[in-house]
Amino acid sequence: MKALILAAGRGERMRPLTDHTPKPLLQVRGKALIEWHLEALARDGVREVVINTAWLEEQFPAALGDGSRWGLSIAYSMEGAAFGGALETAGGIANALPLLHCGDEPFWVVSGDVYTPGFRFERAGREVPLAHLWLAPNPPHHPRGDFAIDARGLAVREGEPRFTWTSIGLYRAAMFDGIAPGTHAALRPLLERAIDTRRLGAERYDGAWTDVGTPERLMALNNA
Repeated sequence: MKALILAAGRGERMRPLTDHTPKPLLQVRGKALIEWHLEALARDGVREVVINTAWLEEQFPAALGDGSRWGLSIAYSMEGAAFGGALETAGGIANALPLLHCGDEPFWVVSGDVYTPGFRFERAGREVPLAHLWLAPNPPHHPRGDFAIDARGLAVREGEPRFTWTSIGLYRAAMFDGIAPGTHAALRPLLERAIDTRRLGAERYDGAWTDVGTPERLMALNNA
């Protein structure tokens, strides 16, 4: 299994903290947010990781190196240097595919700014039609959630209960067919298209999970 960590965003809601530090490099309980993912991926058998970057992207190789300290091989998809800024989520994933070298095999995608220390990056027993998402109970700042899960284990737009997408998922490259490298493209329309064709799997995740989207949430994590 291979993995892509999304780390290109500007982190506007985290300012002024992100004026000088990319959000995934902010410290949570003694280590950078992104390091929690790197440790978990290595623990669960992933060996090759791509990190996409844009904002203050030179800080990532300086902080993380080639990944050898975690037993990983890290490659960087540097959207800032190549395109002048972030390509949005689907554009960033499509642009990183040549570095992932996964063919038709599913690969992990996880946002670099979520905190989920207990998540297990294991595929066993999961069907991955185009993608498979993990959905969490809705946090206070997102009470309506994103998707529901039907009896077949597929994501649906409507239904109860609704859950919040954790920004963790398994994907196949076919999800991003037609998006040329360097193209700006959002992920939500692709997810909704996969839902409409019954090709988006989903399951509930009840472990610790925080979208570290504001300085207040970061402070709460560090004070807990």
